[in-house]
Amino acid sequence: MLIQRGGLKVVAGLGISGVSAVNFLHEKGYRVAVTDSRAIPPGHDQIPAAVQTSFGQFDLELLLQAEEIIISPGLDPKLPEIQAAIAKGIPVVSEIQILRRATDKPIIAITGSNAKSTVTTLMGLMAADAGINVAVGGNLGRPALDLTKDDPELYILELSSFQLETTSHLNADVAVVLNISEDHLDRHGDMFAYHTAKHRIFQGVKKVVHNRDDSLTRPLVPDATPMQSFGLNAPDMNQYGVLRDTDGTIWLARGRERLLKSSDMYMQGLHNIANALACLALGEAIGLPLAGMLETLKTFKGLEHRCEFVKELNGVRYYNDSKGTNIGATLAALDGLGAAIEAQGGRVAIILGGQGKGQDFSALCNALSKYAKVAVLIGEDRAVIEQAIQGTTCLMHANSLKEAVALCEQHTQAHDVVLLSPACASFDMFTGYPERGRQFVALVNELN
Repeated sequence: MLIQRGGLKVVAGLGISGVSAVNFLHEKGYRVAVTDSRAIPPGHDQIPAAVQTSFGQFDLELLLQAEEIIISPGLDPKLPEIQAAIAKGIPVVSEIQILRRATDKPIIAITGSNAKSTVTTLMGLMAADAGINVAVGGNLGRPALDLTKDDPELYILELSSFQLETTSHLNADVAVVLNISEDHLDRHGDMFAYHTAKHRIFQGVKKVVHNRDDSLTRPLVPDATPMQSFGLNAPDMNQYGVLRDTDGTIWLARGRERLLKSSDMYMQGLHNIANALACLALGEAIGLPLAGMLETLKTFKGLEHRCEFVKELNGVRYYNDSKGTNIGATLAALDGLGAAIEAQGGRVAIILGGQGKGQDFSALCNALSKYAKVAVLIGEDRAVIEQAIQGTTCLMHANSLKEAVALCEQHTQAHDVVLLSPACASFDMFTGYPERGRQFVALVNELN
């Protein structure tokens, strides 16, 4: 029989992380209840019978009985029921906060508007290749609290702004904000609030990695905190960056030391060079051997739906970047691939559109003018996008992804790239970005 510990823990919002939190707390002997606005929330059948449930609406009475509320990252803390609990002095925390209490093992904490899944996955491989018993998850893959079952030596966590919003004093061994661009303004309200949420990752941090190409990633931390930077320019001593030979060869470098030719990596594009450099800096911070990390870099093929190479047809390369659900991600893909093909006279045909999430699409104008030969617009916000990017390149509309792929094929030639990187959410036409990406891959594979 479980011994009951402490007061009532109420999990607000079920889903993957909610189920994980309920089960973790129950196994630790806490009295646990869960409430969700949905009548039959996902995961309702994966929690113990002893856990009190209140579904169909958020149960204010239950929330006000809580010693502590563990909020799902999908729930906005500004919900009236959550605000009422906060007004009563009831702490509202994330499952990440619960993990921090549950372990004294080191944590590598990774966030950013873009590339965090790639960097988190690659860091996990580098640590595993170095012989470390590592657990990788958080916003990516497995929920953070499920990782405790592995009893790892090291946690590598991808963290979203939603998770960080209710996480305090993470005390990570090393933390990074990879980049910051407009995203989730429909939740956070403005860039200042979004930036503030992201920077909570640095509370109590032991070492910091930041992107010197993006000043918004550099935290205000005590001067004694060791800091290392990465960027796409020539690095200062002990920093990570890029050195270029006169013949155009790009090297990943630490200070003046050339480490690896970019052409020796499967991942292509300047944005992926930046991701690789971020990993080298994070790995150094926790003592991973450099030679081993470079070997891992040579074999890592990148992630599905993240600038994933699909195939080459008639000299045209097709890339699936369906995970490009915000402007920053699409800019990274467009700049990264555009710069790589510019020398051969290649241009990009890009598919944009979907649900725009209130973003300012004029931020794409410079990159489109520089690298795009055509932009095919799809989805419910295509008129908004068209207005914002008018005059940058040839703009076309398509009523389906199939039509968009056909238009791109018609308007490209050898050395060009076709890029699906919509800068938008996908729920107007698809179940999510993975379905959008899979459909694109299937359509490209049908071309001949």
